[in-house]
Amino acid sequence: MKFDHAANRVALKYFDTFIEMMKSNLNFVELRRAEGCVWLRQPGANVDLQFCHSPSINRDTDKNLSQVAFLSDTPKAELEKLASWAKEHGMAATIGSYSDKEFYLDISDAFIDFVIEAMTPDMADYTI
Repeated sequence: MKFDHAANRVALKYFDTFIEMMKSNLNFVELRRAEGCVWLRQPGANVDLQFCHSPSINRDTDKNLSQVAFLSDTPKAELEKLASWAKEHGMAATIGSYSDKEFYLDISDAFIDFVIEAMTPDMADYTI
């Protein structure tokens, strides 16, 4: 088997706004839509993200342990830009940190089972 994609849930109310955030701010391309789900890919990547809308009002209490993660030389600043965009589009956003190199963005009313993480590239400098 070969890894293809990972899927996460977004609240129905904010689904289209969140997908637009991913496309307009992180350059994701929409690959397809089917039954409440969207598959996205960043140009140059070989793994996709699938987001499905969910009517659930029950957020995972430990969702900050499930991330959609990105690398950046300025991770906190990048998440601050996303948080500003989210707030301008009616989504309350908060930023937290795991360390001085790893930060996360939570849009608590939209993200059901994940947060967006940004970390410095050295955190993913693996020797494989």
